[in-house]
Amino acid sequence: MTAQRAWFVPVLFAVGLAFLPMVLTPYTHDLVVKIGILAVFALSLELLVGMTGLVSLGHAAFLGIGAYVCVISAERLAGQGTAAALPLLLLASIAAAALYALFVGALSLRTKGVYFIMVTLAFAQMAYFVFHDTKLAGGSDGLFLYTKPVLDVAGRTLLNLERKLDIYYVVWAVLVCTYGFLALIHRSRFGRALAGIRVNEQRMRAAGYSTYGYKLAAFVLAGALAGLAGALLSIKDGAVNPELLSWHESGAVLLMLILGGIGHLRGAVIGAIAFTLLKELYQSEALLGPLAKHWQMTLGFTIIAFVALLPKGLIGIGQRLRAVPADAKVFAAKVKHG
Repeated sequence: MTAQRAWFVPVLFAVGLAFLPMVLTPYTHDLVVKIGILAVFALSLELLVGMTGLVSLGHAAFLGIGAYVCVISAERLAGQGTAAALPLLLLASIAAAALYALFVGALSLRTKGVYFIMVTLAFAQMAYFVFHDTKLAGGSDGLFLYTKPVLDVAGRTLLNLERKLDIYYVVWAVLVCTYGFLALIHRSRFGRALAGIRVNEQRMRAAGYSTYGYKLAAFVLAGALAGLAGALLSIKDGAVNPELLSWHESGAVLLMLILGGIGHLRGAVIGAIAFTLLKELYQSEALLGPLAKHWQMTLGFTIIAFVALLPKGLIGIGQRLRAVPADAKVFAAKVKHG
């Protein structure tokens, strides 16, 4: 695929999303905003799994930390009689998630393979139980965000996230910027180094690269982006609870990448869309009746079927369709020449 074609589809998709609120109902509006946030979360893990080859089962810890920091900061500012500034909350969430990612990455990246997976899971569960079993941030009940943040410029309110349209476009802008940022990383020297580490880390070390430093930088950056997604999720829902840090959330975002296609930014977005829509479909009693109570089972069977039939994910459908005319031409040539 040429560079122009590679950019055309994402740009067209972004433009379509910009005009989408004109036709959305309140329910579908909320669903699209949720998908946008989960797409940012999936893109953050794609930086680790797809670009660097690091499979983490503790990525939800950064999502939850970002969400908690956003809510706690907003409520403390509200207690001082100050409206929470949106940029301040987002930066605080990013910084907190990045700091924890630096701590976790500095230790876990000294391991490899399944040991790395288990260490990241252990750190995530540690963070989960800190929030769940202590009164540090509401315990198992979590916290509520009573005052949504605003963006004021020269005394004029440009964004008030109490308004549905405002939060839609904030999520849209964050998704577009995250996608563009990771696309630039993918084409940069840093991105090529990460790709080399994914393919053969030992050879990269022999070539003089400090692979540990590159992996740690990717880990911290991925954690920061996950914290950003967590902040947006807490603003959207108006609440946060420890389940955001659980291993189930880490597994869910990994499934999004598998569904969409690991190794592609578009695959992360497609996977977030597919996973969320499938979950909504299987939870709908209006469509599935009593079967909706067992949505985890039906969703599991569906994902198994996708993995079996589409090992490269949903993004592989386009490759298969493009391959059909080529195969047909080869077959016709063989028939023609006997």
